[in-house]
Amino acid sequence: MRRIMIIALVVAAALGVTASTATTATSETGITATSVKIGGTFPLSGPASLYATIPVAMKAYFSYVNARRGPDGKRGVYGRQIIWNYKDDQYSPPQAVQLTRGLVEQDNVFAVVGSLGTAVNTAIRPYLNEKKVPHILVSTGATTWGADWKQYPWTTGWQPNYQFEGRLYGQKIARNSPNAKIGVLYQNDDYGQDLLTGLKAGLGAKASNIVDAEPVEVSAPSVGSQITKLKASGATVFVIIATPGPTVLAYATATALKWSPAVVYTNAVSATDTFLTLAKVKYGAGDLVDKTFTTQYAKDPANPKWDNDAGMKLYKQVMDKYYPKGRVTDSLNLYGVATAHAFTQLLYAAGKNPTRASLMKAVRSWNERNPFLLPGIKQNTGPANQFPISCNLIAKFTNGTFTPVSRITCDGDK
Repeated sequence: MRRIMIIALVVAAALGVTASTATTATSETGITATSVKIGGTFPLSGPASLYATIPVAMKAYFSYVNARRGPDGKRGVYGRQIIWNYKDDQYSPPQAVQLTRGLVEQDNVFAVVGSLGTAVNTAIRPYLNEKKVPHILVSTGATTWGADWKQYPWTTGWQPNYQFEGRLYGQKIARNSPNAKIGVLYQNDDYGQDLLTGLKAGLGAKASNIVDAEPVEVSAPSVGSQITKLKASGATVFVIIATPGPTVLAYATATALKWSPAVVYTNAVSATDTFLTLAKVKYGAGDLVDKTFTTQYAKDPANPKWDNDAGMKLYKQVMDKYYPKGRVTDSLNLYGVATAHAFTQLLYAAGKNPTRASLMKAVRSWNERNPFLLPGIKQNTGPANQFPISCNLIAKFTNGTFTPVSRITCDGDK
């Protein structure tokens, strides 16, 4: 036995394996002693390409993690560099399926992280769950990620779910404008329907105040016919449930048609400083943009109130060094950094020798703050809740700044 041990040590020395590196080696796909490979698909081109900055901001944060020494005293996570590989799915589910298969079967990624879009993630979810590949922190608030986690145990969301967001709009409208006529422009897909369902639930008995709801395709070159109908309906409250392209068009078209509803509610994925300023300045949407209400759960990089905040300072440091061409006031960039930070937290929680199973265990039992989220909002999951972020507040956009107009409300609050 002693002879066998001596031979083993000699072989290990010949291969350059030390005791310290041997304890961090793993046979898990996508993991070595020095690296972890992850990937995702995003609309770098196509009808939702305004979201293309998100994976670049994620890369910036991973570059920061790979360069700094973490709480374990090592660069990366437990000495492993995070290799981030993102691909252009053009917001097309079939394209996303093909590319995701490539990430898993050819690039051998450890996990698929942050892929964007409800239809895209719905399409790739069965494959990733069949292969038992972590499919986590998806960039969409579809309610199904948290509601159907037992059916799809390898998939999880991150941001607040759309039905919860829609309910907040409905409740605010019912409370503040109980007799108003409501006009809705919604994207004609599962994402749009999810938010619309929440809106109606929040309105409750006032759901009949929706006098017109017009669908729009994500690739539509115009929303003229829809806005014309909404104006004719006499609606005084306008709810926009769409990705950035149709949203900007909606503001511009309403202004061109001289329709000026008293209040506008725009879903959070499109109500950013970047898109609203684009609608106002480049497309002449004017005062209509300054009537906008939306939800927020993360700090707003366009609001100077956060200038001295430690999390915001870190965000700006990361952007300045690793993504200097990115617009630092764009909340989509902060979203990307925050998502990458969340993955880094989970990778630490998965242990020194992480497996796909240990990563999912960390996802399913999570209680951690994120420096880029609003104070009081945590990432929290457990047996009774698989929506990592379940809190939001309502904010109003005026002259380039979002101002909170409500307290933080969590899903399930009375």
